[in-house]
Amino acid sequence: MTEKLVLGAAIGDCVHVAGILNFLAATRRHGFRTVFLGPATPIERVIEEAKRLEPDVLALSYRLTPEAAERLFSELGSALERAGLAGTRTWFGGPPPVAEVARRSGVFDRVFGDRPDEDIDEWLSGEETASLEVLSGPQDLLTRRRLSGRRPLIRHHFGLPSLERTIRGIQEIAEAGVVDVISLAPDQNAQEHFFHPERMDPSQDGAGGVPVRTPDDFRRLYEAAQRGNRPLLRCYAGTNDLVEFGRMLHETIENAWCAIPVFWYSELDGRSKRPLEDAIAENQELVAWSAANGIPVERNDQNQWGLRAASDTVQVAAAGLAARLSASVGVDTYVIQMMLNNPAGISPAMDIAKMEAMHAVVERRAGSGLTILRELRAGLFSLPADPVRALGQLGSATRTAMALSPDILHVVGHTEADHAIEPDELITSCTLVRQVVDDALLGLPDPLADPEVVARRDWLVEEAEYLLDTIADRYPGAMEGDSKELGAVVRSGLLDAPYLVGNPVARGEAVTVVDGGCDAVHPETGEKIDEATRIATLD
Repeated sequence: MTEKLVLGAAIGDCVHVAGILNFLAATRRHGFRTVFLGPATPIERVIEEAKRLEPDVLALSYRLTPEAAERLFSELGSALERAGLAGTRTWFGGPPPVAEVARRSGVFDRVFGDRPDEDIDEWLSGEETASLEVLSGPQDLLTRRRLSGRRPLIRHHFGLPSLERTIRGIQEIAEAGVVDVISLAPDQNAQEHFFHPERMDPSQDGAGGVPVRTPDDFRRLYEAAQRGNRPLLRCYAGTNDLVEFGRMLHETIENAWCAIPVFWYSELDGRSKRPLEDAIAENQELVAWSAANGIPVERNDQNQWGLRAASDTVQVAAAGLAARLSASVGVDTYVIQMMLNNPAGISPAMDIAKMEAMHAVVERRAGSGLTILRELRAGLFSLPADPVRALGQLGSATRTAMALSPDILHVVGHTEADHAIEPDELITSCTLVRQVVDDALLGLPDPLADPEVVARRDWLVEEAEYLLDTIADRYPGAMEGDSKELGAVVRSGLLDAPYLVGNPVARGEAVTVVDGGCDAVHPETGEKIDEATRIATLD
């Protein structure tokens, strides 16, 4: 590649050169030599220099009107044909309307328009090899992540209350090329009673997602994604018949990774009527099955505790416990889902400290040999209902997430606080996120240069480790996956949250306050307390 030459020019009457010069700079970063012919280069000169220099790539730009571009591209195609250069690899860059004309012309091998910087780097990594491998090669999480380079994978949840509309929506999203992973959202009937249709409530069809009823429905969703950038598909585990559901997802959509909690989707949260201890055992069984079949695993217990206003310490400890339980059954690729703004009101600085603490405790408790992927997302309840303000919050959360070097960004669309997101709205949200990502990759301040962030991280690690050690001392079987002892951890209040008050299996006695971070406070005095004091109040 170091010997390959790119010949560049702004053609016709176009004097705009910033785009083509940035492109040539990108090619040089990937080992190409470049020659630039300048602005407003006549077609005749392009042909003359191409014949003389015999470039490996002819890179051209044009930023004027689409109507003029159509005539110019026709002239270029004819000139290349007459000069015997029709086989020369020819790339084009320009604004989206002109790029569309370039695509229709048939003159260019590659057109960069909507996302030029991103497309260029994807295309030039190993020349076009990486991009082609994404489009036609192995569709698995680690390969996709490797090929994305410095850019995190973009994930978005999608499922409309109609199967046909969802299929058409996935097709549109895949063609847009802005999402790497589509998380399918089945409706509540499918999540709870997929294998028992007789138990479904017809009035709830389409509630919360797409009404998938058969494995063939999932296969149709998978086929819909086999276009554009071929996004991976994944789906949350159901709340009953978990292993059977997981096996079906593996066979139908090549489930990119399994997402299953330790404690939830049970009587603890009401998503299922499963007794707590039964749910823990079944959840762990699915994790073991996924590990045995080489499927990466995500556990989001820390987010579930946070959504119920648990302290940052409890969230960090829950992440460490979930990772420990996953590693114990052979998981080798582990996705930490980290929800920012959870609970609402946490400062970005303290959020960063919490996530860094979470990663540190996960590494400690899971042991060596685990490949860990960081997945960051905006808080579920942090986006306002107003779509314009929500776009602002989405951009802000993405910038915070980028300070944490994510492998995956789970985008919560800007209209989701109001309604189930439509394909065009999803594409808008992900396009905004990609712009924030590109800007962040130019360079962000190191958050760990802030002494307050470092101090908070270290304190949270210490406090979470104290809580986990207490759990191990009192319920040693819990750390090895014993469902009864794990249930006892919740029933005892060692893991607890304020919004679990009145819960049938949790204490619900914890009291927390958000003041920068989210901390436990004494139920009587309201003063912030450490874990030793909180646990003493339980006793």
